[in-house]
Amino acid sequence: MRIRLDIAYDGSHFRGWGIQPGLRTVQGSLEGALERILGGQTRLVVAGRTDAGVHATGQVAHVDLDDKQTGRLRQRRGNQGEPADAVTELGHRLRGILGSYADVTVTRASVAPDGFDARFSAIWRRYRYQISDYVTGYDPLSRHDRTNVKGVLDLDAMNAAASSLVGLHDFAAYCKPRERATTVRTLLNFEWERDGDGVVVAAVRADAFCHSMVRALVGACVSVGLGRMDVDDVAALRDARERTSAIPVIAARGLTFTEVGYPSNDLLALRAEQTRARRKLAIEQEQEQE
Repeated sequence: MRIRLDIAYDGSHFRGWGIQPGLRTVQGSLEGALERILGGQTRLVVAGRTDAGVHATGQVAHVDLDDKQTGRLRQRRGNQGEPADAVTELGHRLRGILGSYADVTVTRASVAPDGFDARFSAIWRRYRYQISDYVTGYDPLSRHDRTNVKGVLDLDAMNAAASSLVGLHDFAAYCKPRERATTVRTLLNFEWERDGDGVVVAAVRADAFCHSMVRALVGACVSVGLGRMDVDDVAALRDARERTSAIPVIAARGLTFTEVGYPSNDLLALRAEQTRARRKLAIEQEQEQE
């Protein structure tokens, strides 16, 4: 049985999503809770791995249960009822183990439709980044989900810079390199606005993001908004395809993973197959260029 988990967390005290020996991670906390209920070992596959300090309101993962774990799950209901009922109950039990005021929770557990892959079936991911500048002022109650900058941000300049980055590009200059990982991405939307409280908010959506990409994109736009870089610089640096200190990677605390987009159920398997094939081709092409 494959189960979809919808997940939210405050990343302030996690060392990111992925398991690291001796460190507290989101994946480690959730897999530990699952194994207490189901026994055996579990492995979560996530839509988007987040860095240390990054939050999430709309993270998605899946987990595959073996026959023994599936039987244990259904035994809870006396082998009666639909699998969906047992999985819904699993969500309740996970929340109970994680705690009433936990910094990570499962907002929904459901039976995954045929062909669903939390990572490879996704067609886009969306992030939000929040910033307080001199217009907003510092709010100590929001210190874990906003970054503070000294100055007044020019949103017109930031939107001009952001729009120049949209499209299919190699974002190597905006990513921390990882072995055998492509940096070619399609940035679908990148916009800035002030909300009703004057907080500066970025909405960023792409087919996928590479390591630290959102924080680097935001950092470049903030530099433009503070007059430290010109609008044209952000695209020129991207096209140079070289990691440089001219692109600051802004703090993680203002970043939240808000949503994952998936196609209709009948296209889930096809999307996963296409994504795997494109990733493999992109990596092979990059290796040929080295």
